[in-house]
Amino acid sequence: MVGALGLLVVVGAVVVGLVQAAPSPSPSPHELDPGIASLMRKPEYGHAQWGLFQQDPGSGEVTQSRNADQFFLPGSSAKLFSVSGTWHTLGSDHRFVTPVHAVGQRRGTALDGDLDLVAQGDLTLGGRTRKNGTVAFTNLDHTYANDFPGAALTPQDPLAGINQLARQVRDSGIRRVDGDVVVDARLFHRDPTLRPTPTPLIINDNVIDLLTSPGVDAGDPAHLEWRPKVAPYRVTSTVRTVAAGKPTDISVNASPDGTRIRLSGTIAAGSAPALRVAAIKDPNAFGRTALIEALQRAGVEVRAGAVGPNPADRLPDSYRGAPTVAHYTSPAYAQYAELILKVSHNLGANLGICLMATHAGSAQCEDGFPVLAEFLDGAKVDRKAVQLADGRGGNPVDRSTPRALTQLLTYWQHSPEADRFRRSLPILGVDGTLAGSCRNCPSRGKVFAKTGTVAGGDALNDRLAVGAETTAGYLETRKGHFDVFFAGVNGASTPGVNVKGILGIANDVADVAARLQQSAAR
Repeated sequence: MVGALGLLVVVGAVVVGLVQAAPSPSPSPHELDPGIASLMRKPEYGHAQWGLFQQDPGSGEVTQSRNADQFFLPGSSAKLFSVSGTWHTLGSDHRFVTPVHAVGQRRGTALDGDLDLVAQGDLTLGGRTRKNGTVAFTNLDHTYANDFPGAALTPQDPLAGINQLARQVRDSGIRRVDGDVVVDARLFHRDPTLRPTPTPLIINDNVIDLLTSPGVDAGDPAHLEWRPKVAPYRVTSTVRTVAAGKPTDISVNASPDGTRIRLSGTIAAGSAPALRVAAIKDPNAFGRTALIEALQRAGVEVRAGAVGPNPADRLPDSYRGAPTVAHYTSPAYAQYAELILKVSHNLGANLGICLMATHAGSAQCEDGFPVLAEFLDGAKVDRKAVQLADGRGGNPVDRSTPRALTQLLTYWQHSPEADRFRRSLPILGVDGTLAGSCRNCPSRGKVFAKTGTVAGGDALNDRLAVGAETTAGYLETRKGHFDVFFAGVNGASTPGVNVKGILGIANDVADVAARLQQSAAR
């Protein structure tokens, strides 16, 4: 049983290699592919509602339409709205510049005062940035490690941006800080209605990575690696190796403040390393300590203790007259949009709501929704056909009609950044949450779509209820020509409690998309 059926998953579908959509006999125009019709009659969908919509955004011709104007739970397909609004508001080439100010008097190489890091809502702060300036991702992101097996880490140092800031402080001539180090997180207020809750300072997605590898033989203690290592966080493990083929079952428990983390359970001999994560409960205190430790590694002495609460009461009213002694510049926002859409990054999608608010001059994240509304109106999306209370598609009120999602996709298809936006989406059989599907079928590389899943435990029937499995994006019907589409189902269920049942439904939806593409390409 999965977490005593306490599982609640709101993600982009993580589809693993089941779809091999074989060509079907060519249907007449507007006729539903018989393979799709057969799939919809499977027992998993006995009480479910399917939605389909496919349209040529140039001519306006509708090829498929089924419940196109009915509300559906979108799951993470809702990220198309929040990411589009943020992209339009900030601009695809917007870069976040995070400064460190010297507040006080310089006396030679000593600063009689504080170093203030002013958080700017940078999603990764260098923790995923490759040498060429692009943002790295894995097809199953580490933020999903506690929900799905197979999550993986990118190789970049999560503290890369913090280390760069520390070196710049040293290069500015400061060798000793007689005051304190303070994180200025006044950019926006934390809004607990957005879950995960965005913060102005984000390091490693506000999680600690915990990677367990099996010992050689059954009974051996497992090997543990974790990152980023910042005081006072401590991690211990009692995970033991069990015989090959036996279940890997690892639990993570943390102290109330999150700084003491303990892993327990089993890992099968010969298996791949198993990744889990634990939340960073106080990102500001964590970031302050991380910067102090980085300064010390860079050769800058800080008199204040490294461990402790962030002393926000020391922050000045303004930084006029306080020189910038370091700054970190992020990759372009379009790179972050690609990360959010490819891996279905929940924190990044919610962060966009707060960033739209700050762009409008507000520190209240909820003030991002009027900015999003104005964008959708300008994009000619029927706003009454969309309901949103977050950026990720995880709030119970979130709804969209298939037609509304395709209206947004049509907007992008007519924009100068059409190709850039389309390639930011998962690509069937290639990358992101669609990487594992259709690797050898004719539609591989020809479906560009955001996926979404809403699932939870059905305790009454000892199974998983899949409230939503959706996908929305583009079908390449001939070279350089793209239809917009939505395919999704609400109200499905799995035969039992194994999460692989969710992946099977996700594969069915990907199969529908593949068959739509193949039918249109004939």
